[in-house]
Amino acid sequence: MKKFLALLLSMMMVLSLAACGGDSGQPDPTVDKPADTQQPADSGNEPAGGKTVKVGLICIGDENDQGYTYNFIRGKEAATEALAASGINVEWVVKWNIGENSGCEDANIELAEEGCDLIINNSFGFEPFMLKVAPDYPEIEFIACTNQASWGDSLDNTHNAFANIYEGRYLAGIVAGMKLQQMIDEGTISADQAVIGYVGAFSFAEVISGFTSYFLGARSVCPSVTMKVQFVGSWSDATEEANAASALADMGCVMISQHSDNTTPATTAQSKGVFHTGYNNDMISVAPEASLIGTRINWAPYFEYAIKSVANGESFDQDWCHGMDMDAVVMTDLNETIAAPGTAEKLAEVEDKLRSGELQVFDTSTFTIEGKALESAFALDTDGDFTPDSEEAVFDGAFHESHFQSAPYFALKIDGIEWLNSAF
Repeated sequence: MKKFLALLLSMMMVLSLAACGGDSGQPDPTVDKPADTQQPADSGNEPAGGKTVKVGLICIGDENDQGYTYNFIRGKEAATEALAASGINVEWVVKWNIGENSGCEDANIELAEEGCDLIINNSFGFEPFMLKVAPDYPEIEFIACTNQASWGDSLDNTHNAFANIYEGRYLAGIVAGMKLQQMIDEGTISADQAVIGYVGAFSFAEVISGFTSYFLGARSVCPSVTMKVQFVGSWSDATEEANAASALADMGCVMISQHSDNTTPATTAQSKGVFHTGYNNDMISVAPEASLIGTRINWAPYFEYAIKSVANGESFDQDWCHGMDMDAVVMTDLNETIAAPGTAEKLAEVEDKLRSGELQVFDTSTFTIEGKALESAFALDTDGDFTPDSEEAVFDGAFHESHFQSAPYFALKIDGIEWLNSAF
């Protein structure tokens, strides 16, 4: 029966490869082979004493989205190159455009049956389906990126990974705030018109942490700034992201940012004559008159670490999280043609303080909740109910995000940010 299942799954793989969007779409020029199975160009010439690791990667989008999945592919390619230099070859099997549903469970099974040593799930909603499969394949390591359940479960072969992206968002906020302050100083807008519009996917901690850190960065250089947040209820819905950005601009927002997967908030901002900062990718090419900068997670350090561990038969962290300290969070190029004067210098100054720990993004002296300073993580949640966290994250004058687990847990409504809706 098991052989029959393996044969059946192999036949299904062949059929899925034949219909794969990677063969019919427009491949990104940085990807050698856009088909489902991807290997380094020199993988047939394994160095003496070298090793090969077969890695499955399950993606919610494809390499052409120029956003979230494209960013994973960048990490994949960089890690492959670095590993090859150390004598480790990687055979990649990539599943594109997988939904956060039972199709993800099927994809994990197919990759396991195909002999992958390590399987990476790249979307938040993939983890529950991955966890259904992992117990049946204890010899395979499973990773859920941007999640939080795997590190605390009873399975030795499941892992979580994230990065301190709030550091990059704080810096992007600095860029936005400096531009807004320039507009105020030049009389283009009044101080009370320094309003940011933020396109968010869902109203839970990952997104809330991101837009709060962004807002705090902006307000550190533009004290009058306020923010409006519109949630779209999806990680990747190009049309709804554009609609949200358009609505925010129509409400008077003169700066747009996003925690969503597509470039449409950037192009919409440009069409509306307002500015923009991006996520996952440099969006200057699609909106050169609007997009100031972006920030992204650099997955290469983690991929290299996890794959090397598997190749060497070593265990690796069940919950991994780093930021600018390991270049796991990086900034895209600054659009100096439209950025405020002095922005590059300010970015370098603040980044140094983040790296050294001198600056804490969620310094409790820089924000209030309902007019009061935050003294404990046992604070009001987003519904106004008293719900304590499992750990006290407020200490040494700051809320310490991603200190107890890699997944963000800052989910508080601070003063100055208006939620226009909610989408859990």
